[in-house]
Amino acid sequence: MHRLSDRTAGFTDSVIRRMTRISLQHDAVNLSQGFPDFDPPKELLDRLAEVAHTGPHQYSITWGAENFRVALAEKQSRLTGWNIDPANEIVVTCGSTEAMIAAMMTVANPGDKVVVFSPFYENYGADAILSGAEPIYVPLAPPTYRFDADELEAAFKQQPKALILCNPANPSGRVFSPEELAVIAELAVKYDAYVITDEVYEHIVYAPLKHTYIAALPGMRERTISCGSLSKTYSITGWRLGYIIASERIIDVARKVHDFLTVGAAAPLQEAAVSALKFGQQYYDGLLREYTEKRNLFLAGLDRLGIEHNTPEGAYYVMVDISEYGYASDLDFCEKLAERVGVGAVPGSSFFRENINHLIRLHFAKKNDTLNEALNRMEQMRSKMLG
Repeated sequence: MHRLSDRTAGFTDSVIRRMTRISLQHDAVNLSQGFPDFDPPKELLDRLAEVAHTGPHQYSITWGAENFRVALAEKQSRLTGWNIDPANEIVVTCGSTEAMIAAMMTVANPGDKVVVFSPFYENYGADAILSGAEPIYVPLAPPTYRFDADELEAAFKQQPKALILCNPANPSGRVFSPEELAVIAELAVKYDAYVITDEVYEHIVYAPLKHTYIAALPGMRERTISCGSLSKTYSITGWRLGYIIASERIIDVARKVHDFLTVGAAAPLQEAAVSALKFGQQYYDGLLREYTEKRNLFLAGLDRLGIEHNTPEGAYYVMVDISEYGYASDLDFCEKLAERVGVGAVPGSSFFRENINHLIRLHFAKKNDTLNEALNRMEQMRSKMLG
């Protein structure tokens, strides 16, 4: 038989999803895959119940139901400060995962280069391979996860087609400052590159920091492809509702890619989600208060246990240093952590291009009781992981 596609030869299964399966196998508290164990807003669930009986249940417009795009445009226009055209500047996708690959395939031809900060969310490498692009990795060195401007310009001098920017960043929790974003924007303009943003954690940025949309910086609206999702903001990761916002010239191409990837996002879920897109600012203030409480609870617990970690500026991930345990493989450590301690984590090496295997990623998008249970189990980490 003919051999199968070479395109996926370097792929493994998702390490994040693998760790969820291992967590289930050992009845571990799953702090690996970043989804909450609490319900979405009641108003959203009530609207979903209504839609279950009234519809729509057939295809919506391929690039998104009109009322969804209008509500999304109004919300994001308030945040970014410009008027987003719901008719011509939005594509609704099946989650931000599709948004990112659609954006990459919109921009990149086989052989083009794209800049990727390392550490990075694992899908970005796969997106580059699937679109035929070659990644240029620029390190964000732990524990501060800042980039060196000279190293970044050296990457831009290789004439990349685009840079991928996750802000707030997964897995590091970095929130890029306005000054850092200005450097990226200046280089993108200077070297005529696009910026593809992953901004799914835009509403989870801890005080005193604020989220800055790079698309709002001078010269960037026409060269930024903003990808987002409702998953993390409204605790509906299983609904798979994402979007791309960009200029009409870019969206015209992205719509074609999206059409042949998935046809369209689920019509009844779009209809129900319109209610959430119309929430007032008090909802987003409450969301941030809730995650700030969870961050404080979890980091205080790690400190109490003497576990070394970074302090995330945004999103809901924390990188933990496991150097003291002496494991040659962070994957081996995470598998044993689930088995012996009963806590699921993700090996940091799955996010880094560099040879870094002394970090693991935990997340705190869980009920406080769940986080406290995880911390209680982690009291046994040294005795059970060093033994």
